[in-house]
Amino acid sequence: QVQLVESGGGSVQSGGSLRLSCAASGLPFDNYAMGWFRQAPGKEREGVASIGSNGTTRYADSVKGRFTISRAKNTLYLRMNSLKPEDTGMYYCAAIYGYCSGSLREIDFGYWGQGTQVTVSS
Repeated sequence: QVQLVESGGGSVQSGGSLRLSCAASGLPFDNYAMGWFRQAPGKEREGVASIGSNGTTRYADSVKGRFTISRAKNTLYLRMNSLKPEDTGMYYCAAIYGYCSGSLREIDFGYWGQGTQVTVSS
């Protein structure tokens, strides 16, 4: 049974930093592409960053240069710097088998965590 459990969310002021973690179990982690998605109130869920099974990373234009995705053992990370109020939302970890280069498309991912809330105040 695949489980993805996010942690590390919280409330910060604009310009602050957070590091999200996603603990994965029940899957051969190294063979899966992983991604971070977020959903703001009243908006659709969007891809933020992904890392493929070969280590290739992808970022949404809105977070390039501020966010860094990484993976180690069975954990996915998202380092978020220079946070802005528009980064506020529920952040979800997701996994898909294969996809060496990763993806930012929600439809590509088959496993999802429950989410962790990030709130950035101005």
